[in-house]
Amino acid sequence: MTALLSLYATIVAKLERADWLLPTVARFLFAAILLVYFLNSGLTKLGEGFSGIWTPSVGAYAQIFPRVLEAAGYDTDALSFFHKIIVLAGTWAEFILPVLIVLGLLTRLAALGMIGFVTVQSLTDIYGHGATDALGAWFDRFPDAVILDQRALWVFLLLVLVIKGAGPLSFDRALALKSG
Repeated sequence: MTALLSLYATIVAKLERADWLLPTVARFLFAAILLVYFLNSGLTKLGEGFSGIWTPSVGAYAQIFPRVLEAAGYDTDALSFFHKIIVLAGTWAEFILPVLIVLGLLTRLAALGMIGFVTVQSLTDIYGHGATDALGAWFDRFPDAVILDQRALWVFLLLVLVIKGAGPLSFDRALALKSG
């Protein structure tokens, strides 16, 4: 029994020294699972042509401000400058923040921004789109609710990056070595 406990202690000690592992795996999993999801979602919000990065599609407003757009008769010109700025910021965030995380550049800040983004996305789904059927419940026997289950795991993955940083294979590390 002592040999088994000693082996366990040795393995645990090695794992505790592997600080590089958790953030590296977190960024890999973010790229493998969520990068294309967010990039595709961002593409649905762009207007036509190159100027589409400055003129979001009607779908962008419908995704971000569903009730406001409906009240305006689906006329985006009837919405305020505030609405346009929020839609533009949300659209750009869906491209910029995930790419920063995958590159490991300003990772903590980008992951924190993504946590805010996922929170707003979830609240919009619940209150704006009425997606209460996708809400789910914690501590039930079903692990597949889109909002409470899946997005809690997304936020946990992002929290790892906020706390641990990007890891050794990142622009953050390379920039820290140059400045230090």
